[in-house]
Amino acid sequence: QVQLVESGGGLVQTGGSLKLSCAASGRSFSNYAVTWFRQAPGKEREFVATISWSGGSTYFEDSVKGRFTISRNNGVNVVYLQMNNVKVEDTDVYYCAADDVGGTDDYEYDYWGQGNQVTVSS
Repeated sequence: QVQLVESGGGLVQTGGSLKLSCAASGRSFSNYAVTWFRQAPGKEREFVATISWSGGSTYFEDSVKGRFTISRNNGVNVVYLQMNNVKVEDTDVYYCAADDVGGTDDYEYDYWGQGNQVTVSS
């Protein structure tokens, strides 16, 4: 089992920055790919960014490329999502998820955090 807890969300103005953290406890976190998803009320959860177990491979959804970065520190079992130049359309609940294989579809993931609200004001 892996337990995930997100933090770092909140209110930020357009063009600002925010850093989300996904802290893990439980077995072998360093063996898992970690992915950030986001979801607006009444909409499906959508892929944002993913990082491989080693941190050597990352992939981003097109709308966040060049603005968001994803990184991890397996020594302290944390994955980060650095959000720069945020836009109003980035407003969502952000979730981190872990899986031993990974991918961009939420149904592939067994372990989820509780979600963290990010609100971007104009």
